[in-house]
Amino acid sequence: KKKTVSFSTMPNDRKINSTAACISFMLEGCELKKVRSNSRMYSRFFVLDADMRSVRWEPSKKDSEKAKIEIKSVKEVRVGKKTPILRSNGLSDQFPDECAFSIIYGDNYESLDLVASSADVVSAWVMGLRYLVSYGKHTPEAPGTGHPSLRTSWISSVFNLADLEKSGRIPVARAVQLIKALNPGMKVSTIELKFKELQKASERPGAEVACDLFVEAYCELCTRPEIFFLLVQFSSNKEYLGLKDLLMFLEVEQGMEGVTEEKCLEIVSKYEPSKEGREKGYLAIDGFTRYLLSSDCSIFDPQHRKVCQDMAQPLSHYYISSAHSACLLEDNFWGRSDISGYISALGLGCRSIELVLWDGPDGEPVVYTSPSGASCVPFRTVVGLIDQHAFTASAYPLILCLVVRCSAAQQRLAAQCLRKTLGEKLYLEPPDPAASYLPSPEQLKGRILIKGKKLPAGCEDSEGEVSDEEEGWELARRLGQEDREVAEGGGPRRARLSRELSELVSLCQAVPFQDFESSRRGQRYWEMCSFSEVEAGRFANECPAELVSYNKRFLSRVYPSPMRIDASNMNPQDFWKCGCQMVAMNYQTPGLMMDLNAGWFRQNGACGYVLRPAIMREEVSYFSANAKDSLPGVPAQLLHLKVISGQNLPKPKGSGAKGEVVEPYVCAEIHGIPADCAEHRTKTALQSGDNPVFDESLEFQINLPELAVLRFVVLDDDYIGDEFIAQYTIPFECLQPGYRHVPLQSLAGEPLPHATLFVHVAITDRRGGGKGHRRGLAGRRGRRVREYTSTKATGIKAIDEVFRTATQPLREATDLRENVQNALVSFKELCGLTPAANMKQCILTVAAWLLHSDSAPSVTLNLAEQYPAMEAQGPIPDLLRKVLTAYETMIQTSRTLIESADAVHSKLIQAQQAGMDFHKELHRIEAKEGLRGRKLQKALESFAWNITVLKGQADLLKHAKAEALDNLWQIHNAGQSCGIGRNGSASPEASRLRAPPLEPIPE
Repeated sequence: KKKTVSFSTMPNDRKINSTAACISFMLEGCELKKVRSNSRMYSRFFVLDADMRSVRWEPSKKDSEKAKIEIKSVKEVRVGKKTPILRSNGLSDQFPDECAFSIIYGDNYESLDLVASSADVVSAWVMGLRYLVSYGKHTPEAPGTGHPSLRTSWISSVFNLADLEKSGRIPVARAVQLIKALNPGMKVSTIELKFKELQKASERPGAEVACDLFVEAYCELCTRPEIFFLLVQFSSNKEYLGLKDLLMFLEVEQGMEGVTEEKCLEIVSKYEPSKEGREKGYLAIDGFTRYLLSSDCSIFDPQHRKVCQDMAQPLSHYYISSAHSACLLEDNFWGRSDISGYISALGLGCRSIELVLWDGPDGEPVVYTSPSGASCVPFRTVVGLIDQHAFTASAYPLILCLVVRCSAAQQRLAAQCLRKTLGEKLYLEPPDPAASYLPSPEQLKGRILIKGKKLPAGCEDSEGEVSDEEEGWELARRLGQEDREVAEGGGPRRARLSRELSELVSLCQAVPFQDFESSRRGQRYWEMCSFSEVEAGRFANECPAELVSYNKRFLSRVYPSPMRIDASNMNPQDFWKCGCQMVAMNYQTPGLMMDLNAGWFRQNGACGYVLRPAIMREEVSYFSANAKDSLPGVPAQLLHLKVISGQNLPKPKGSGAKGEVVEPYVCAEIHGIPADCAEHRTKTALQSGDNPVFDESLEFQINLPELAVLRFVVLDDDYIGDEFIAQYTIPFECLQPGYRHVPLQSLAGEPLPHATLFVHVAITDRRGGGKGHRRGLAGRRGRRVREYTSTKATGIKAIDEVFRTATQPLREATDLRENVQNALVSFKELCGLTPAANMKQCILTVAAWLLHSDSAPSVTLNLAEQYPAMEAQGPIPDLLRKVLTAYETMIQTSRTLIESADAVHSKLIQAQQAGMDFHKELHRIEAKEGLRGRKLQKALESFAWNITVLKGQADLLKHAKAEALDNLWQIHNAGQSCGIGRNGSASPEASRLRAPPLEPIPE
């Protein structure tokens, strides 16, 4: 009696962990829905013939010879809705993408479109069919017979090493430890249960196991079906990846550039456990799994693990990692103070620390925030600690924000302590009045800046009065110390400041904020304002554009509302989107907000500084944080995220309600500007054990990629309330495409050993890769009305005439880009690929069809030309003709783009520069034209919009040209490697087609 094979993780079922298991599943057969071209679906029983030469289905009106497909006629097996029939509107919403697959067969490239009950069934059929097709004309032996595989030999050798007595058997306990050592995340109880099951099934109970049982247990426990499926997809022999297979996987799926066979050999040597595999350059399933789990294959782009951004811009152009109440261990009200909080924050790359100075009992200032006053820390201890740890995690400047609540006498002691302890590190040079911006982090490396109040210029005394800050007053009220002087007439509070402390303040002079107009006219670049969360929130909602503009020149610090007595955190994204550089966080409080902060500051080598998006830095640019859609000149991106499976998920802390069972689901959240904020969740994996399979595709549109953060949250589905299991937060810019493991973290941000999510990441330009949504009349005509980005009227005739000259080049730039984009999507769809696929995949797919055919139509790529033509010799089937036509359109639109881009680009830049020539004279022209109030505001906004649009569209065109050149390079490369290219060596262009890196247009 045959065992039932399934992917289900129910403990008594057998997982598919080999092609043999797939084929035995197909030999038994199962019910699938067959989709017709009229969008009707019929249930049929599909089965693989015993001789493994054809697939049949029944019942059917056709005679049995017609209701079958011969394996040798199969050209390709596609997973998902990848044929016109499955994409048709009548059907596509009725079943998920992962439950569909298609068999392309016959000389006319017909498709048999099928829908299965689950993704597992699809995987078994697709894996089995691909295995059989790869053997082509030879009848394969039943897999698993004959020679032992690379893997079996290796596992047997591991067993033999453990068989110390050389008796051919080892104790069960030793076998369990052996498997645990090879797969550290696995539970001992799971391994023990598997041995009991296999011993019972083979009727060989006892305290020892033989080699064959050990091999069987290892294969069933340690084969992840989703990774085996991937290996079969790329392997030319279906049991392991050769160097060429691995190279193909790295280039095509993982998006790696410049991969060589030498590099692939390094990977095999590092990760393949079997000696034979390493010697022959083969990566079998265990080595492949190890590689995919390694840091070499992390979802986080390794380039971002070190400082990778331009650090020579003014300080105001960066987000700065900032702490509030770093000495607190708990909440603001009952919290204990402890100096380890400072060490922890500095170790995480924090570059701005707040110190509130109070009068100490022994005549020396102290830092404390607990209302009891029982746990205070001497100021000199804190400064000593800062001196020791200031630059361990980052060499870039540290800003100490002093909030002074102590007497002038103790302020003098504080100033002496700072000078004596920090010495040369203290930055004391006066600001340069001739400069317009703050120095850069690069210029201030290794320096400590003091942010605080400064005595007025004319004050000669040893101390004087300054306006006091709101910050820290909530605590003072609780301590009963609020009897400070209040200016007559109920104005701002005043405080005494000593000259010694005032002299330590240079580039970060704290001043009260009045309004944006006053700041524009009178604030100097070295003066900075602090805003309470409530005040900053009001500006962010009511006048976000003015706040963005203000932050281009001046530093601003946002501190939490005093009402947050539980030390909860505000959402830093609310203020980052308006350009606020220093959003002070309670580092001691874990949760979503701290995850966002920690994840965000990882992207530049965790140095505590992140360069703000260009659209927020340029002197003249239009940016509205509350935009509802894409921004002028910023290419919107589409994130395609497939959550495949989870590994070794821990139980939620403190949950005893459901015993050992975890029923997880994954939430993927995008945090960024309001237009980008979104959340999608997978279905719950029921009764899944520690390694649930989700197999679900999610999609997000990202309008401002530079400010977007992706957060994965794994939760346990419970009727009482979903419980937190794990999370991981990563900036969008740090995502690596392809198959990746996400290293999960606890609520406090600590790594969870061996706990991961396995995902596939793909990023394309714009929704649907450039194909418009079909709506209304345009949809019925099968076309959409193209939207053009245009300039806006400022109401000043001379300026509007300059911008009007750009109308035509703007339309041309859009047409050039969109024509290529649409042609690319059509070509990819006909190849049965998604918009996220690259050109190399397309060419290899077409080549694979041709190689799997007896009467192969002759199609060649002429690589002697810069724009290689795809030519057919003799008659070809309808589908191939469509592919060739789509390829030709794609090549022609690319050629037009490449040859016209420079001329259009230069027209856009000329218009932008002509517009910028008016910039310095703008206020004089406005006064002459009599513009004021709302009209003036509108004119300034329109001017900034126009400059942003011109620069943005010019950048997009330049990038599009670089991508088109890269596509040509990929066509040459793929054509040579897969055998359909001719005259390849005669193509001198191929090696230099790749565009040089783009020079940014000056800000």
